[in-house]
Amino acid sequence: MIDLSNLKAPGWQRIVAELASPAPDDHAFHLRLVSALAQVSGARQGVVFVLPPAPDDEAAARPDPRPVLTWPLSPEQSESLQRGVRPSELHIEESTIEQSIDARNAARQAAGAPGARVFGLEADQKLYYDSAPEKGFLLAVPVSSGAPGSSAGPDSGAGSGVVITLLLDARSRQALQTTLALVEVLAGYAYNHTAQQALRRTRQSGAALDLAARLIAAINNARGFKGATLQLVNDLCRQLGVDRVALGWIRGGASEEAKGFARVVAMSDTENIDRRMAMVQKLEAAMDECLDQEQAVLFPPPASAGPGGDAVLSQAIIHAHRELAASDAKLRIASLPMRVDDRVVGVVLLESSSDQPIDVATIELIQAAMDLVAPVLEIRRSDDRWIATRTWDWAVHTAAWAVGPKHTLWKVAGLVLTAAFLSTIFIRVPYRVGATMELQAREQRTVSMPFDGRIIALGDGVEAGKKVNQGDVLVELDATELKLQAIAARSQIVQAQKQADEALKKGDTNGAQEAEEKVKSGKAQLELAEHRIEQAVIRAPISGTIIGGDLKDRVLSSLKLGEPLFQVADLSEMVVKARVSDRDIAMIHEGTVGEAATKGRPDETLKFKVERVVPLSQPEQGQNAFEARGKLEASPAWIRPGMEGVVRLQTKEHSLLWIGTRRIMDQLRLWLWW
Repeated sequence: MIDLSNLKAPGWQRIVAELASPAPDDHAFHLRLVSALAQVSGARQGVVFVLPPAPDDEAAARPDPRPVLTWPLSPEQSESLQRGVRPSELHIEESTIEQSIDARNAARQAAGAPGARVFGLEADQKLYYDSAPEKGFLLAVPVSSGAPGSSAGPDSGAGSGVVITLLLDARSRQALQTTLALVEVLAGYAYNHTAQQALRRTRQSGAALDLAARLIAAINNARGFKGATLQLVNDLCRQLGVDRVALGWIRGGASEEAKGFARVVAMSDTENIDRRMAMVQKLEAAMDECLDQEQAVLFPPPASAGPGGDAVLSQAIIHAHRELAASDAKLRIASLPMRVDDRVVGVVLLESSSDQPIDVATIELIQAAMDLVAPVLEIRRSDDRWIATRTWDWAVHTAAWAVGPKHTLWKVAGLVLTAAFLSTIFIRVPYRVGATMELQAREQRTVSMPFDGRIIALGDGVEAGKKVNQGDVLVELDATELKLQAIAARSQIVQAQKQADEALKKGDTNGAQEAEEKVKSGKAQLELAEHRIEQAVIRAPISGTIIGGDLKDRVLSSLKLGEPLFQVADLSEMVVKARVSDRDIAMIHEGTVGEAATKGRPDETLKFKVERVVPLSQPEQGQNAFEARGKLEASPAWIRPGMEGVVRLQTKEHSLLWIGTRRIMDQLRLWLWW
């Protein structure tokens, strides 16, 4: 334990220097912090708990805290951490944590608190402000919203947190207050660590943007795609201080199954490239290896864990890269894909024979810069081609999307010849499908009982055929019992608030919490009563006409929940419900236009357009029929819901021969199929 009486002691200076110095990640900082807090407080044991994110469902309990580190470190933990094992992968035995149940409860209660909390080692877990237990204390310190380890690891995330618990021996109240103050001061270094991590990420992003800006500026000053690529590899070679930079561009890969292949288009300090050279062929093989994996590839590969390690890069396939570096034992190679959206358009390959390895941070910097440079190079390549070539590529791409990527030209040629041949022989006219129909209101609402109750009054003149506006009163229900429930709830709230105030004055925390729960319960009952009182006045949901419901003889009678009262429909907009035979439904789709005539006025035609087809057949006069709903272009005042008639749906154009023989050919196909 450090001498608390002298803040200028060497121990204090060492601890402050350790906490203030930059840490490589959250895990290293939390390890320093728990060690410093345990030394300052004289704790028997310190434990770092990770609290998973709280569930979205408020009713669900938050998962238990999970221990990831204990201090002092056990020999097994020290050995695992030296090997680069992440804290999330460590297994902490429950038996190694003293007072494990109390420590978990303390971590759970301190999560999200503004400062450290002290708990006595007693069964009732009272705060030390209320009593001074003699068995020792548990000090819970919330230090961060991220988990130990990588900021993108499984322990981090929105809503997660880290709490350090310290097991203290029994001591006086004054000594405990002094320890608490010192611990809170040291825990404040977590904000310094967070700021340093944010600054490091900002610097990395700034470096990537600065490198990309310089490369893009150089590319824009070059003439043509070849000049731009040569300028890019030369600038990268100078900026990164490597021996050689090569750029490969992807060719082929018109379909998703074929990724294409890389062809070297530029090398640093090399104007002309001969692909017959063995060195160029090895470069292209290494680029194809990076293209197939669609990720960066390093040779020699980094370690899977520990400082400078990467689990993904360590498992990459490096056969072609090893072959490329076979001539020089000191050669280090890195290849990175260049992406435009989700498509790899090129590969950049770096070669360096210096003693300094190409670390993962440098790869991330170059990858971020290449993601910004790749779209610019793609545009320069597209602009560098002939207009005829660009037009042809656009036409082939569009045709491949329409007829498929295989044998596109043959398919398009066959379709064009067939269409030209048929159009010179046959005259084509629209084919019209007939069906029965019924008119219905588009917007129709059914007003029902919101709860079990009794009708005490109807709205003014509310009856079938009455026009109402949205919000007009239709029915009033008896709300006497609900108003009494609201009064009782308000009384309960006032009484519970008084009990809470008295409990707080007496220092009874449990009593105050119970009273607060009663206040919440009373407010919930009050809100429910007020909501139902508001529902007791039933209003028109839309503006329209009452087309169903007569309650004059049911006033003062009781009705059940969900029992229908009225039907209100807006007659200003009507829809056509046509019943189309299953023989013709395949030709009907959204957007099909048609004409309708009612039995009441067959001389007047109503034009409409099909909005949707219900994919469920219903029996109609001994045949299956599908329902097609259409929107009228105009709704005359004389139409009413329920009117019936016939429709004519205009489908695609067909030849006269097809129209005359369609039914016969369909029947013949059915007979021949049997």
